[in-house]
Amino acid sequence: MRPLWCILQIQRSLKCPLASVSWLLRRTCRTHSSSPSTTCPDPQGQSSVRAQKDFSARLATGPDFQHFLRSASAPQQKPSSPEVEDPAPYLTADELLGRQRKVYLETYGCQMNVNDTEIAWSILQKSGYLRTSNLQEADVILLVTCSIREKAEQTIWNRLHQLKALKTKRPRSRIPLRIGILGCMAERLKGEILDREKMVDLLAGPDAYRDLPRLLAVVESGQQAANVLLSLDETYADIMPVQTSPSATSAFVSIMRGCDNMCSYCIVPFTRGRERSRPVVSILEEVRKLSEQGLKEVTLLGQNVNSFRDNSEVQFNNAVSTKLSRGFTSNYKTKQGGLRFSHLLDQVSRIDPEMRIRFTSPHPKDFPDEVLQLIHERHNICKQIHLPAQSGSSRVLDAMRRGYSREAYVELVHHIRESIPGVSLSSDFIAGFCGETEEDHLQTVSLLREVKYNMGFLFAYSMRQKTRAYHRLKDDVPEEVKLRRLEELITVFREEASKANKISVGRTQLVLVEGFSKRSSTDLCGRNDGNLKVIFSDAEMGDATCPGLQVRAQPGDYVLVKITSASSQTLRGHALCRTTLKHSSAPC
Repeated sequence: MRPLWCILQIQRSLKCPLASVSWLLRRTCRTHSSSPSTTCPDPQGQSSVRAQKDFSARLATGPDFQHFLRSASAPQQKPSSPEVEDPAPYLTADELLGRQRKVYLETYGCQMNVNDTEIAWSILQKSGYLRTSNLQEADVILLVTCSIREKAEQTIWNRLHQLKALKTKRPRSRIPLRIGILGCMAERLKGEILDREKMVDLLAGPDAYRDLPRLLAVVESGQQAANVLLSLDETYADIMPVQTSPSATSAFVSIMRGCDNMCSYCIVPFTRGRERSRPVVSILEEVRKLSEQGLKEVTLLGQNVNSFRDNSEVQFNNAVSTKLSRGFTSNYKTKQGGLRFSHLLDQVSRIDPEMRIRFTSPHPKDFPDEVLQLIHERHNICKQIHLPAQSGSSRVLDAMRRGYSREAYVELVHHIRESIPGVSLSSDFIAGFCGETEEDHLQTVSLLREVKYNMGFLFAYSMRQKTRAYHRLKDDVPEEVKLRRLEELITVFREEASKANKISVGRTQLVLVEGFSKRSSTDLCGRNDGNLKVIFSDAEMGDATCPGLQVRAQPGDYVLVKITSASSQTLRGHALCRTTLKHSSAPC
C-alpha cells in the first residue's frame, strides 16, 4: 500500500509548471490490529468503519508522485474562463459535499482576512455546508489567521488550546468535530501546527481555499490534510464573496493578492505570495452586485492596492511603464503595461454615484498625479489616504527597504494636501526596528508632530522568520525599550490627532450611518468621509430631498452632522438632516 503520510501534488501552471508545487500532507490515525480501542473515533458504528476502509483503499490506489510529474510535464493552455475541476481520483463527487455540516468561522487580523473569510464561505456554501454563529453546534471550526506579528500568532495558539477542550468533550453520538487553520499562519508554520497541535485536522493557505471541500473530505476519513500552495495567478476573480450581515452598509472588494515590495520586516510576500491583480471586469461586476444589494460603501483591498496592474488581456499589455511618486524607488524591476489603479478607480467610481469608494492598503510610492487628481474630482471617492510611513528616520527606512527617505515622504504629504484640500491622512509606524537608535526614534516622533495624522496604527517590531531582517539584521532593541518607544509614539499621535480632529468642531460632516453606538442605545454611529467615527443622538430629523418629511436615520443613510466635540479617535455632534451624496453640499 502506498504510504498516506505525504502526497505531493504538482499544479499545472502556464508560466512555470513545476513552480506551483503544493505541500500536501496527510497523516493517518495509528491503528493496531491487536488494540481496537486505538482506532479513530467512529460514533456512527461499523458502516463508518467500512466507509473509511473503502476510502483508504481508493486513496492507496490513486495517483502517485510520478503521475503528477507526468501531468505537469507539458505547459497547459490557461482556460479563458474558470472551469470546475474534476474530483480527485480517490474521491467521489458525493464525498466532496458538505451534507449540511455546520461551519463556524473566526477571523483574525487585517481586512484581507475578512474578505478571505467571505471567499472561503462562498466556496463551502456551494458544496452544501451550512454556517453557524453558535460554536457549540459547529461540526467544523475554521480559524482565518494572521502572521504579521508574533502576538497575532500567539492569539491563535491560545484559541486552539480553548478549542481542544471543546473537541475532547464532543459526545460520541455526534460526528467528530473538525478544526482547521486557514490563511497566513497555515502558510508560514505548516507542519509545526499539525505536530504541535494534534487536534488540528486541516491547513489551507491563502491561495488554497478552492481546495477546502476536498481537504474536508479527506479529514472526514480521520486523517490530517493540508494544502499551502502559493499560486502565481490565483485571485478568486470568479468567486463572489458572501456578505453575511443583512444590516451591513459596506463591503470589502479584493482587487489583488500578494506583494512584491519585499520590505525587510514584512512576512506578507512569504505568506501570500507574489503580486497579481484581478481582471478589471470581474471587480466591476462585484461592485455592481454590491450596489444592487443596497450597500453604500466599498473598500478596494490589496497588500499594495495602488500598484494594481491588470494585464489579463492582450490589448492592455502596452509598453507604458509604472509611474512612481516623485523621489520614490522600487525594490523590483519597473513593470510595464496593464490597466493601472487610476483606470480601475475611475471605473469603480462611475458605477453608483451614491456609493462611497475607499481603498487600502497602499504604498506611498504608487501615488502618481492622476490618482490624486481623480480622488480630488470624484465626489464619491473618499478624501482619505492611508500613507504608511513606518519610521521617520531615513536610516531606518533604508534598513526597512522602503524605497524612500523621510524628505521624499514629507514632500509627498505636502503634494497630497495641495492636490486634495481637506484630505484625511492615516499611517502605520513600527517602534524598535533592528538597529533603531534613540535619535531614530525621536525623528519618528517629530514626523508625527509634523504631519499630524488623523488616524494611526502603531506597533512594536516583531521579527518574523523568512524575512530579510531575520537573515541579515539583528533584533537588537530590547523589548522594554520597544514598548517604551511605542507608548511615546502613541501619546504623541493622540495629541496631534486631537488637534487635527478639533478643526472639525463647528463644521458639518457627511456621515454614513452604520448602526447604534456600542456604548449607548440612544446614539447612532457612523463614519465621515475621512473614515473617522462620528457619534450623534438618535432623533427625528428632516430629509433634504423631501422638505417637510421627518425621519429617523437608519443604517445606510447619509446624515449631515454638525460636530460639537472631538477626540483623537472620535467626533461627536448632532444630526441636521438626512441627505444623499449628490445633495450633501446643499444646506438642510
